[in-house]
Parts: sequence; C-alpha cells; structure tokens
Amino acid sequence: METLGIDIGGTKIAGGICDEKGNIRCLQRVPTPEDAADINAAVADIYRRCKGEGDIRAIGISAAGNIASDRRTVSFAANLPAWHQYPLADAIEDLVGDGVKVIVENDANAAGWGEYRFGAGRGTHNMVMITVGTGVGGAIIVNDRLVRGGFGMAGEIGHIVMVPDGEACGCGLFGCAEQYASGSALERFAWSAARRQPNQSEHLLEACEYDRSKLIGPMVRDAAQQGDPTANEAFNLLGEWLGRLMANLSAVLDPEAFVIGGGVAEVGGMLLDPARAAFSRYLQASMYRQHPSILEARAGGKAGIIGAADLARDIDLARVD
Repeated sequence: METLGIDIGGTKIAGGICDEKGNIRCLQRVPTPEDAADINAAVADIYRRCKGEGDIRAIGISAAGNIASDRRTVSFAANLPAWHQYPLADAIEDLVGDGVKVIVENDANAAGWGEYRFGAGRGTHNMVMITVGTGVGGAIIVNDRLVRGGFGMAGEIGHIVMVPDGEACGCGLFGCAEQYASGSALERFAWSAARRQPNQSEHLLEACEYDRSKLIGPMVRDAAQQGDPTANEAFNLLGEWLGRLMANLSAVLDPEAFVIGGGVAEVGGMLLDPARAAFSRYLQASMYRQHPSILEARAGGKAGIIGAADLARDIDLARVD
C-alpha cells in the first residue's frame, strides 16, 4: 500500500509517495504559507501532483505542535495561532476527496518513527529520538510502539525542567531542556564565551560582525571547525547538557538507543562525543549496566515524510499507544 507523507515545516512543506521500504518518489516542495487555509490548499496541491504516480490510499501529515489523541486535530501550534483545536485532517480530507484518509502526527514523533523503521534505529525495539534544532523535540518508542500518552502529548522532551528557576522558555516555564540543549542554547553559550575571551574568538566574532543579533548556529559550527576555542567550548557545553538529558531519560525509559537528529546534530562527533562522555558520567549505576547506543540520525530531512507516511499506512501496523 502506498501512502503520501507530508511534512509541514516553518519555511517549507515537503511531501512524496512512500512505499513500504521507506523509498520516496514524486518528492514535492513548496514554501509554507502563513494562513491555515493556504497551508491546507498547498497540501491538497501536493496530493494532486502525486496521485497520478501511485494509488494513494492515505495521507500522513507531520506537523509542529501538540496533536490530540485522535491523530486528526492540532490542539496547539506555537507558530500558527489559527491551529488551536484545529481539525486539520478533516480539512485536508474535504479538499482532496477520493475517499483518502488523513492522519496527523507531531513532527518529532513522525521523524522518530521514520528513524526507527528505516534509519539509525532500525532493528531496535526501545528507542528515543532527540531532535536538536532551534528547540528540542523527541519521540519515544517502547516495545515497538510509538508512545503518545493518554492525551497525545508524550515525547515533549524539550520541556523537561532541567534547572529550576533557570532560563525562561517560550512555553512559559523556566529551565527547560530546550534552553540548554538546543541550537539557540549553542548560540548563547558561544556568545557568552566570546565575550569572556575575545582574543580566542576571532573566527566567531568576525563571522557575526561582533553583533549578537547576527550570530547563528552555522557560524558557531564553522568557527569550531576552524579551531576557535570558544566555539568548541560551546559545543562541549551543549553536549554536556544533552548527555545529562539522555541520562535522565535512561533512568525512566532504559532505551537500547538514542538517535540524535536535527540541524545541530549534523556536526556529528563535535556534539555527540561530549554528549556520550557526559551521559556516562550522569547515568545512574553507569558502571553496572549496559549503555544504549548514541547514534546520529540517518534519514535527515526526509524522516518526517517517511515516518508520517508509514504511520498512515496501517494504524495497526504502526502500533501507536
């Protein structure tokens, strides 16, 4: 059975037909409109472009936000106010017709399922995916099931409080993991280090023209690769927090593997090596237990498309709790 996977991101909507091996064809990309109705129309347009190339029976949509347990309704999306208790699946089904069914999944859950089924987590039965981008997202697989919780809200790893009364988070809490283990945190760490040690931060400061507002994550990456000590310090600190976060999750979930994805994780060992070291230090009973693998994601930007399509293929096969 072929399904259409759609990944609605902040800047683009991408979609394609996926087969049962995770292969994509008829890949389409369009800019993400600002209006909810225009987003619906863009998704329907991708469907129409692709339906001549396969027998599409269902559409899986990966979307940033809190998705209700019915897997059809967006409860809340921070970047799109119109998506408040929004019946996204109903809206898309009305537009595409043809008896096609639609499910909606949180973007991190969809990406995590894609990595579990076809990427770095393939072959595991208990896996946690952590996406490290502007924020921190997550997906939890327990005994081959995607854990969504009683109300569809499980997996919000970025909003575990790591530091009571710590940095303010956009969710309204303070000290969330997202404030210490994300791309935004990397920029803050790098700027703080550069201000303390400007003579060791030439690459970084020149890249952002000595202006904090112009500093972005890729500048920190490039400066670290050029040997800038403060940029490397920022990655080490980010890895330290990521390792702490994984150790806390292991105390509860004991996964076989952590899969680390997202734009920041594309630096590989620069982030994962200090994260692995910190994980070993903070893991409860570290010397007396097996350690999970800590792996870089493989499916990249297509994980959300592949995961959403696979979840739409067969709800029983997808084994969602």
